[in-house]
Amino acid sequence: MRSHRRTRTGTVVVGLAVAAACGTVAALLGPFRSEAAPAVTLPPVNAPFDYQIGGPYQPADDVEVVTRDVKESIVEGLYNICYVNAFQTQEEGDVGGPQDWDQDLLLTDEDGVVVIDPDWDEVILDISEDGKRERIAEEINKQIDVCDEKGFDAVELDNYDTYDRDVVNGAITAGDAQAYIRLLSSHAHSKGLAVGQKNTVELADRHERNGLDFAIAEQCGDPRWNECGQYVSAFGDHAIFIEYSDEGLRNACAYGDRVSVVRRDVEVSEPGSETYVRETC
Repeated sequence: MRSHRRTRTGTVVVGLAVAAACGTVAALLGPFRSEAAPAVTLPPVNAPFDYQIGGPYQPADDVEVVTRDVKESIVEGLYNICYVNAFQTQEEGDVGGPQDWDQDLLLTDEDGVVVIDPDWDEVILDISEDGKRERIAEEINKQIDVCDEKGFDAVELDNYDTYDRDVVNGAITAGDAQAYIRLLSSHAHSKGLAVGQKNTVELADRHERNGLDFAIAEQCGDPRWNECGQYVSAFGDHAIFIEYSDEGLRNACAYGDRVSVVRRDVEVSEPGSETYVRETC
């Protein structure tokens, strides 16, 4: 299991204005929801949150919202967000690694060598063409179906900002990423799942057209980026901030009366680990 995504190209996730009042989205503006689609419930705002993508454990008594990997089970009685690595493969040898994908769906460089995200040893999926996007979405949608079957309330689609990696070298564009994520958000909404935008602050103002309901932002309080205010401007109170340093937590907590804020350790480890950290405002 990977730890948190440390991609610093930006991050923004937006919550719908109507949901600010009721927390429920019956219909998303744009072409992503049909009248027959089930209602989507957004995470409760400013609720105690725990980020458990490094491994599941019993949340603290006050926790109301939790994110867990698609492989894990939900926590009964809480709002459960399902983590899906949507833009990259898993590591070589793991289930969902590059060996499990049609090879023409893996991004390659001009020499025909697959492009790997060096931070995570994950191959980048080639979403640069309509046909490939549709085939990749078919596979990722199977994971979204698992989230639905397990009883999750929402999905967190990680690596939205893959297009901005240096190693991609422009082979994937922001337009490609948005066209692709619309396929995933439409499918998730058809299952009654809310969709969280992960990071990618540069595209925050386009969240509605892309079918993204709320934000999950890592390190927005880090003084190197100071992005928390941009997320709040785009998503209102429908945002979750995850920090990995004392200073980041202090800065994010400036919005702690409006949004969910938590500090975790870099490895997102379980209690009992020497590295385990979970703090709130």
